[in-house]
Amino acid sequence: MNIDLTGKVALVTGASGGIGRAIAIRLALSGAKVALNYLNSREAAEEAVAAIRAEGGTAVAIRADVSRTEEAERLVRETEQAFGHSVDMLINNAGHLVQRLANEEMTEELYGRIMDVNLKSAVFVAKAVIPGMKAAGGGGIVNLTSVAAHNGGGPGASIYAASKAAVLTYTKGLAKELAGHGIRVNAISPGFIGGTAFHATFTPQAAREATIQTIPLRREGTPEDVAGVALFLVSELASYLTGETIEANGGMYMR
Repeated sequence: MNIDLTGKVALVTGASGGIGRAIAIRLALSGAKVALNYLNSREAAEEAVAAIRAEGGTAVAIRADVSRTEEAERLVRETEQAFGHSVDMLINNAGHLVQRLANEEMTEELYGRIMDVNLKSAVFVAKAVIPGMKAAGGGGIVNLTSVAAHNGGGPGASIYAASKAAVLTYTKGLAKELAGHGIRVNAISPGFIGGTAFHATFTPQAAREATIQTIPLRREGTPEDVAGVALFLVSELASYLTGETIEANGGMYMR
């Protein structure tokens, strides 16, 4: 079945690579006009925009540090200005482990950085798009959490895991808050996804191979696997779904 998002405006945070890039491309190739947010990887974001345009899609790259409230608000304003329309679909993908560190060594500064990029960004980008969605009579928000929200994550990742668990719970609360306005809020909880900077930075090859052996489908996921779930959640196929978290992990964690 072809999902047609023609005329819709989508904003994807953290979209210069990995899961965010794959989601942005999938939405754009389904007809949406897509704003790809990035922080440091301008060249990669512009390459993704060029790839979308080469396929006949519409996209722009917008730099913003979404862990800062004023930057999150500016990102939404510039997206609306770029396309002359409010945001119909928000994918809160921006997130980062930042650094593996045991809790006994945790600093307040690192704690703040982790919580800001993973939870605060989702809260305040969502806050900025909600008025436009209400005025339009509906919309869709998808938050990216993690299997770490369920199992506590790997070594030195307790605060990251806690931040992602907060995103999961925030998704449920926001879904209840916005349901009466026709705005659906759901989450995706990716498992072990290859082709991302996360595992390239934080997961040794031996640990990677050992983890794959524990996955029932016997492979690591791809960013495109997650993008397919995001496309489903923002489409009319998921019109009766809100407050839900879909586990995209090949059977690694089953609820």
